[in-house]
Amino acid sequence: MKSKQTPFTIGVTGGIGSGKTTVCKIIEKLGFPVFYSDLEAKNLMLHSAHVISAVKHVFGESAYTGGQLNRPHLAQIVFNNPSLLNELNQIIHPEVRKAFDAFVQENVNQKLVFNEAAILFETGAYKNFDFTILVSAPIELRVKRVCERDHVSEKDVVKRIQNQWPDEKKIPLANFVIHNDQQALQPQIESVLNMLLAKVVR
Repeated sequence: MKSKQTPFTIGVTGGIGSGKTTVCKIIEKLGFPVFYSDLEAKNLMLHSAHVISAVKHVFGESAYTGGQLNRPHLAQIVFNNPSLLNELNQIIHPEVRKAFDAFVQENVNQKLVFNEAAILFETGAYKNFDFTILVSAPIELRVKRVCERDHVSEKDVVKRIQNQWPDEKKIPLANFVIHNDQQALQPQIESVLNMLLAKVVR
């Protein structure tokens, strides 16, 4: 149980195509604030002078073209080189964390504050949260969703999935698991929210 005057922070994660954003949109509709780490990372890479400078230092001026992030070029580099992907994460993640801390302060009167993030377990960032929710879905379904959403090949999606931990490795670390296959999402989400709210003491 929690009695201090700050909200519980809950990390919501899941592999690409698992539907974690869909889950977070439902959580928002139910009245809880959600911070979207991946959106914030994209925003920082476009607008933060510190981040832009650091990215150019590691990846060269070609990381940006015409004032815009050269996403295909950068993606091609980092997804084929784990050490460079780690360097990019080292630039972005601390800045995203600062933005989330500010978001928590803006919502200090809320009981629960959520953070959607793609690789909470892989980076160890899950330890920074009071609780974590894993959104899980079968690989075949995830591949199908991403192919339709991003108009990319099955091979490209599988490669991206291989850069993330499998659900089997994440499930033991998660406090709650939401199954986004053929089961209805909202009842599962409401059940998790009720369990979290039961832990809050005001």
